[in-house]
Amino acid sequence: MPANSPTFPDQDALKRIGASVRQRLAADPDVYLVPTDKAEIFAVGDFFSPAECQRLITMIDTVARPSQLHDTAYVAKFRTSYSGNFDPWDPFVMSVSRRIDDLLGIAPRCGETIQGQRYLPGQEFKPHCDWFYPDQPYWPTERKRGGQRSWTAMAFLNEVEEGGHTHFTNIGASIEPKPGVLLLWNNAKLDGTPNVDTIHAGTPVIKGVKYVLTRWYRVRPFS
Repeated sequence: MPANSPTFPDQDALKRIGASVRQRLAADPDVYLVPTDKAEIFAVGDFFSPAECQRLITMIDTVARPSQLHDTAYVAKFRTSYSGNFDPWDPFVMSVSRRIDDLLGIAPRCGETIQGQRYLPGQEFKPHCDWFYPDQPYWPTERKRGGQRSWTAMAFLNEVEEGGHTHFTNIGASIEPKPGVLLLWNNAKLDGTPNVDTIHAGTPVIKGVKYVLTRWYRVRPFS
């Protein structure tokens, strides 16, 4: 099914959630809108303190394992980072999750478990979109688990000596990792159809290590 199909699953919910979050972020003076007409991308500086960033980095080092994708046939070449889910019942993780939830105004139950990612020199995540393709074998399972992804929240936790940018390839925006900065983007267009211009890559780390955390949101409670 094409991404812009009028019968795309969860389109109405994506449109509704998009409008609600858009209004909330626009009213927050601490939120910066990345200038582009191709996608809705926002940033918040110093969302996490240096101490919080260091604590989250330590947690990532504890849980990091070779990253997984739905199609394991190309994991080795497509996404070479290490990642792991945090304990959702850890009090610190719960507080972090809730702060992001409150910023977006999305119900906590719709958020996936926060995932931490670590990129060593040479590791990358090639261009991809966060939303699910409903013509793929994994979709029936993901639909039951909460449906389509609406928004993505991703935080940079450390300075990277060289490389490791988040590059929105269709937009031409390459965002350098800055510790404590939270990126937010709507995975859908205004009409609720998936936005192919949200395609982005984690460019290879050339020197140093890159740490990020990500929380994805579904249109229904995640399970």
